[in-house]
Amino acid sequence: MNPAIRHITFDCTGEPYELARFWSELLGHPISDEDKPGDPEVLIELPNGTPGLLFVSVEEGKTTKNRIHFDLQPTGRTRSEEVERAVALGARILTDRTLPNGRGWVVMADPEGNEFCVERGELDRVDDRVEG
Repeated sequence: MNPAIRHITFDCTGEPYELARFWSELLGHPISDEDKPGDPEVLIELPNGTPGLLFVSVEEGKTTKNRIHFDLQPTGRTRSEEVERAVALGARILTDRTLPNGRGWVVMADPEGNEFCVERGELDRVDDRVEG
């Protein structure tokens, strides 16, 4: 039998609950009812057996680029709208790698500096078909 991925874990030097709140709002999934502000671990439960996102308090800060990150595809929004929404929630843009033809992505960081990318969304593809 092979192991199952149970959680994807984020180390936090700040308040795990606050970082979990950012990701909860960004992804639209709730923080576990068992977790409260001040807890050293906070879980976002994802549906259908998908690994949860676990935010754990650590003392050492992030020092290098993430070796693994999320690539997010907007649903019901364009890439630009999703980037604006993420910024409003507390993320920051690191690099815009959007290509002239609309492909590519925007590299962003969450409030703790963990990188993630926002790719072209479904609505961007609709715009491509209309313009093309």
